[in-house]
Amino acid sequence: MAEPRLTLNSVSYALPNGRLLFSDLSCTFRPQHTALVGRNGVGKSLLARILAGQLEPTSGSVTATGLVHYLPQNPLAAAPHASVAALAGMETALQALIRIEQGSSDAQDFEQLGERWDIRQQFQAMLAQIGLPELAPQTPASQLSGGQAMRVALAGARMSTADFLILDEPSNHLDATSRTALARDLAQWRGGLLLISHDKVLLNAMQAIAEMSTSAITVYGGSYAFYEQAQRQQSRNAQDELTRLKLERSRAEQALRNQQERQNRRQARGDRIGKSGNQAKILLDANKERAQGSGGKLAAQHAATREALNDSVREAAQALQRQVDWQADSIHWHLPEGLGTQTDRIVAELSEVQLPYTAAHQPLNLVLRADQRVAICGPNGCGKSTLLRVLAGQVKPLAGQRRMQGRFALLDQNQSLLQARLSVLEQLQAASPRTPESLQRMRLAQLGLDARHITQPSALLSGGERLKAAMAVALYADENAQNALPLLLLDEPDNHLDLPSQQALQALLVQYPGPLLVVSHDEALLQAIQLTHRLNWMGDGWQLMGV
Repeated sequence: MAEPRLTLNSVSYALPNGRLLFSDLSCTFRPQHTALVGRNGVGKSLLARILAGQLEPTSGSVTATGLVHYLPQNPLAAAPHASVAALAGMETALQALIRIEQGSSDAQDFEQLGERWDIRQQFQAMLAQIGLPELAPQTPASQLSGGQAMRVALAGARMSTADFLILDEPSNHLDATSRTALARDLAQWRGGLLLISHDKVLLNAMQAIAEMSTSAITVYGGSYAFYEQAQRQQSRNAQDELTRLKLERSRAEQALRNQQERQNRRQARGDRIGKSGNQAKILLDANKERAQGSGGKLAAQHAATREALNDSVREAAQALQRQVDWQADSIHWHLPEGLGTQTDRIVAELSEVQLPYTAAHQPLNLVLRADQRVAICGPNGCGKSTLLRVLAGQVKPLAGQRRMQGRFALLDQNQSLLQARLSVLEQLQAASPRTPESLQRMRLAQLGLDARHITQPSALLSGGERLKAAMAVALYADENAQNALPLLLLDEPDNHLDLPSQQALQALLVQYPGPLLVVSHDEALLQAIQLTHRLNWMGDGWQLMGV
């Protein structure tokens, strides 16, 4: 059997609005563990779908040798009405087994089941292994938390007979224990793997890094640490080349000036001789014409030389800027000034609240004040996202009361604050009608959302771009210019951000002067953002603890 491969043949993709996202990409992925990296919005997730055969490229083609199993970054959003068995990719085989047990002799049922006569037992063993033995195949996947859904989907991927796994941000929504298990399971996977992730633990376990830009895919052998080292060396090389070309231009400019001065001196001597009257007029006129012609040619040569030198320096500067852009923070926020926090002001309160969708536990009593920065900590399925949705009024508690005082903004895992059909600019204008459009455009550009992004429907943006847009709509609302900043309810805010943007988000949350309540499994982020408290799940209830 031929070696499994995934090959891109001059693949291009244009968005529905006609904008070309990437073009002429050619690359072959062999059965090794490869990470696909690149800036938010470059089209990594779309390329993954094209490689998996779920999306047709605008031009070019994909050649796949072997079976491919694709896992999107949000399995629940991709299949909101699916069962747990469908989420694991095992529903078709399980249903075929049921029909065969009921007497079916349809050849298609036997083909779908294959040799997996114990698939029912395999399914239950899989659920027990990931800590969800109580689930049944027909359980609606919508009853699962984001982390639980990802664990089920990942377990199904591992049990598949695929030659290649394509995983898009698989560690998103996973708690620390599940992330450790994911890293272990991927290390044991012997097939081909194409991983889209910003998780450095996973990236450093890869055998190769494929860097994607709008016009090329460049493959680096080695882990992400090796790739970062190569990027730093390329930056140093680009800086050295720019310095060399600037010095070369300076020396060439001096040589041109010296040549021009010699030409001017020769011209001046000729003028003095002419004025002395020692030569005939016809000869003087001829000499003058030759001098003018020579001077004109010299000026043209100098102009061409200078243009070539400037072009070389400009190209070197652009090459350096591309390196700097990859490593630089891509979020730049300007928060309203003069907003002091009233430390004694209550911003949210829960009294004797019983959360839905979770096992019965002690009622939750919680008071949040304007100077508090709280992390909600606990394993997948304990109700962290549900707690945020109760605070935001999107879900009613089974019992108890919720009171919010002042403005708040929920930035959930799907950025539902945004309306999919409207552009970012339209939604920011609706939130801040008193703000000049030029200022709105500048603020969005400082978040890495340029004119191409802000005028297209929000649904076409990448996950990281949608997060930036949602935060802009929440924080740049006109009300914030006069009133206190809103309570931020953040559910896994860094899940879809590239690494530079994660660093910039961290810097934003550090400087944010308003109250915040954040769900995250990234302990590095929580350690950095200067928490005042943690709301910890204790197994039978919640407990607020000072940091």
